[in-house]
Amino acid sequence: MTDDPADLSDLHRLDAVRAVLAEKRAELETEIAVLAAPSGDLGGIGFGKRVGEGTALAVERLSQVAAHDRLRALLADVVRAQAKADDGTYGRCDDCGEPIAPARLEALPWATRCITCQAQPR
Repeated sequence: MTDDPADLSDLHRLDAVRAVLAEKRAELETEIAVLAAPSGDLGGIGFGKRVGEGTALAVERLSQVAAHDRLRALLADVVRAQAKADDGTYGRCDDCGEPIAPARLEALPWATRCITCQAQPR
């Protein structure tokens, strides 16, 4: 495989990428739905001096919120990669327009930024 994203235009390869992205999207949507579902016991949450069941429940819920946010961000990347596959720009960095390294795309098919741009803060 070369660094040229045109090599990715091979229909078989692009179809395989689309299948991986669709599978990842479905997985993320399911995980997000589970985290977004109302918890059975919302009473008794407190941040008192003693670590009790309410405090543990509150800490768990805060962890779930953070996980939910990470999953939503990852889902946005997957959706963006799907759009790029559809519009013919898959394999090109959203920021600089340069090719994304094939090894990066192999590891993270939903990558929309090259390593250099990803390392820079937005």
